[in-house]
Amino acid sequence: MLGFVLALIGCVGLIVGTIMPQWKMSAYVGDNIITAIAMYQGLWMSCAFQSTGQMQCKVYDSILQLDSALQATRALMVLSIVLTVIGMGVSSMGMKCTNCGGDDKVRKARIATVGGVVFLLGGLASMIACCWFANRIIRDFYNPLTPVNTKYEFGAAIFIAWAGSFLVLLGGGLMSCSCHRRNSGGAKTKYPPSKGRPVSSVGKDYV
Repeated sequence: MLGFVLALIGCVGLIVGTIMPQWKMSAYVGDNIITAIAMYQGLWMSCAFQSTGQMQCKVYDSILQLDSALQATRALMVLSIVLTVIGMGVSSMGMKCTNCGGDDKVRKARIATVGGVVFLLGGLASMIACCWFANRIIRDFYNPLTPVNTKYEFGAAIFIAWAGSFLVLLGGGLMSCSCHRRNSGGAKTKYPPSKGRPVSSVGKDYV
């Protein structure tokens, strides 16, 4: 249950981080410290935040005009959300509090383990996307050929996506490990009680 709840919170974080436009924000270095406009860029749109409190956003017109890093990050984040939602459906069928997977405890444990593996795949995809995007920001920031007024740093959305990825990975790992232990423990308790009784009864007959 703890793994499922952590993965659910992580899925919400992934969705919020993917939608938010603050994946990278304009860095206040050099002459940018006196500017009255802060620029934000996300996976789906770019925004300009003025000192008066107004924000104007523009959705990217064409996908083909975007760079490869942004396209790959967008695809990996969408894939991560889809895998996490699928993992939630599979894991819910393998939980003891539901009747979707039948009454067989071994089968339900295996279904829950499969859901945990799907969670791990989804969290890994989003973690790769966030690290790739962050690496691109760092490279452009320290590139001497990049103009000072076009340098960006990390925004709030990438940290939210990082946190969501970590929670999904943690939840998937907990579900996979706990279900494996239940299987091994159940297999050990089946056989020992049935072996001691026939031997003692035969001994009593000879006495």
